[in-house]
Amino acid sequence: MNFSEVFKLSSLLCKFSPDGKYLASCIQYRLVVRDANTLQILQLYTCLDQIQHLEWSADSLFILCALYKRGLVQVWSLEQPEWHCKIDEGSAGLVASCWSPDGRHILNTTEFHLRITVWSLCTKSVSYIKYPKACQQGITFTRDGRYLALAERRDCRDYVSIFVCSDWQLLRYKVLLYSLDGRLLSAFCAYEWSLGIKSVAWSPSSQFLAIGSYDGKVRILNHVTWKMITEFGHPATVNNPKIVVYKEAEKSPPLGHLACPPPRVAAGPLTSSESKYEIASMPVSLQTLKPAADRANPRIGIGALAFSPDNYFLATRNDSVPNAVWIWDIRKLRPLAVLEQLCTVRAFQWGPQQPRLAICTGGSKVYLWSPAGCVSVQVPGEGDFQVLSLCWHPSGDSLALLSKDHFCLCFLEMEEGMRMAFGQRGDCT
Repeated sequence: MNFSEVFKLSSLLCKFSPDGKYLASCIQYRLVVRDANTLQILQLYTCLDQIQHLEWSADSLFILCALYKRGLVQVWSLEQPEWHCKIDEGSAGLVASCWSPDGRHILNTTEFHLRITVWSLCTKSVSYIKYPKACQQGITFTRDGRYLALAERRDCRDYVSIFVCSDWQLLRYKVLLYSLDGRLLSAFCAYEWSLGIKSVAWSPSSQFLAIGSYDGKVRILNHVTWKMITEFGHPATVNNPKIVVYKEAEKSPPLGHLACPPPRVAAGPLTSSESKYEIASMPVSLQTLKPAADRANPRIGIGALAFSPDNYFLATRNDSVPNAVWIWDIRKLRPLAVLEQLCTVRAFQWGPQQPRLAICTGGSKVYLWSPAGCVSVQVPGEGDFQVLSLCWHPSGDSLALLSKDHFCLCFLEMEEGMRMAFGQRGDCT
């Protein structure tokens, strides 16, 4: 595993282009586009104010920069650096901006979620979508880019509306699980009289739909009958001999204190000591977090889940067991492994080409799991590089590790199994 140099950036704004050729990052009001392999600067753009969000178009030809404080969106072209576009939402303000799958339309959500404005870069036309619901993931597109699903709040009721992306007109069907011709396929409810569904993920083959709920369980639906085929629980005590539990442990723990206090006491790690994984003996009691009963959005339930690119595995995290990542064998519909970290799991992501899971916990390490095993890797450099998020290169051969103010490229040199090779260590700038 080789590490490139460390560069300054703003608020985790660092993204690979979809074709894997470029890496875009932001420094306040400046947008820097680099070669993804050499990190040589290819283009430097200057925006009118600090950039709060950036996003590549699907064809990697344009970059969208959202300036939420100014209610502006600026668009830059890699093929024609002198061309640019500015979209001003005026007094309506701006809270979110994204590309449509065709890479030629921009969807802006105004303040107070009054509407979504659809801007065309080709015809310069404008369309409006009313009633968007104020939620984090209220908009999504089909894989072929033909349809848009939008969570709406109309007449004090929640709806899911389907729009045709060719003209941004509404398909007037209210559905939960549906076909594109509008037939209601199934209405699934995990259980009644409680908080309900918290997270959802499709398998890459679209054969399975994983639904994570606040009761700490994952239900798997099949694509033929849309009925539940199995249910995965996340017990605090693991006593199944078929499950391999990997526990992170310090190689040389400092005397007198733990590497990371329990999540009830501290939120993030500050240590840079080396660690390794040990296989625990059954039974194993996982560290649990008691949620605050008097607060909204309690830390319970399945907060994250993702399928591996080959459809063979599913990774999940139960928010009330914040240090553990569960890995399930989808072919045999059974639990396969549990990785218990010393600190709270901040993010995990599957590699795009192989069943290889990368995990970060806000410390100076990155963790990798594959069917061959798992490994803990220290990020070299001066001081603590706290990895808060990560993203894979489309080839799966490298990772961008993101801290609060910097990013670092991590190149994987896989030999046999999970053995890792270190290259030259990068310098901080």
